[in-house]
Amino acid sequence: MGDFAAWIGRESRASDQLGEALAARWLATFDLARPDPRLMPQGIHFCLCTPEVPGALLGEDGHPRRDDSPQSFLPPVPLPRRMWAGSTIHFLAPIAVGAAIERVSRVAAIREKEGSSGRLAFVDVEHTTFANGTAVVRETQTLVYREAAAPDAPLSPPPPGEGRFDPEGWDAHRCLVPDARLLFRYSALTFNTHRIHYDAPYAQGVERYRGLVVHGPLTASLLLQLAARVVGDNRLRSFAFRGLSPAIAGEVLHLVMRRGEEGYELAAFAEDGRQITAASAAL
Repeated sequence: MGDFAAWIGRESRASDQLGEALAARWLATFDLARPDPRLMPQGIHFCLCTPEVPGALLGEDGHPRRDDSPQSFLPPVPLPRRMWAGSTIHFLAPIAVGAAIERVSRVAAIREKEGSSGRLAFVDVEHTTFANGTAVVRETQTLVYREAAAPDAPLSPPPPGEGRFDPEGWDAHRCLVPDARLLFRYSALTFNTHRIHYDAPYAQGVERYRGLVVHGPLTASLLLQLAARVVGDNRLRSFAFRGLSPAIAGEVLHLVMRRGEEGYELAAFAEDGRQITAASAAL
């Protein structure tokens, strides 16, 4: 596929501020009350230090173009479809409204493998987020790149089956329908122009999804909010999530949580029981 050793260790830095307006928009997006004191709930870091790439430098899918120049932070893996496969996150301290933010990102690993759908490339990126000079979040994000979908490939995920999700055995359960308005707002908060989240003809015709795809970190944020309802705001020390199947806008999403032997297990399921996300957390 290529030799991308030169990208290992490559760094990128970004700065931001968690201002009043951003905090208010984030809270409004999730129908959350304003926190008191001014410490924002966990998950706000997904919306900080977002990529400020000019439109002329965006690829066909809406992501920043990747090439072999020194300015290209991510490697030019020759696979066009990109997904946020998951993250492992360590929360070191809450982030207050008004804090000056800096994020240092580093390419930690690049792996290739052959999957059932063809060639895959995984890129691990380590992010450290600082608020007023103090490290507040450490995250290892895994991106996966896949081959282009055939024009006649079956739409993914398959149509809903006859099964029904059963929340029995879970300690907490929330049911909602993430619609196109929620996806649009979250794309705006994260400055994410990946077209699978707002351009239905592209999502279906090019990437062969059954509809608009719910962002992986959006589902993760909803799970973090479920955890906050159970254990309280800013109580998690760590949180890890992994995408298993796409969630489609306009369809029922079940969020669940239960206590385990070594912490908490969380998950997201479709109405028919198809698992969308697996997650774990510890206090």
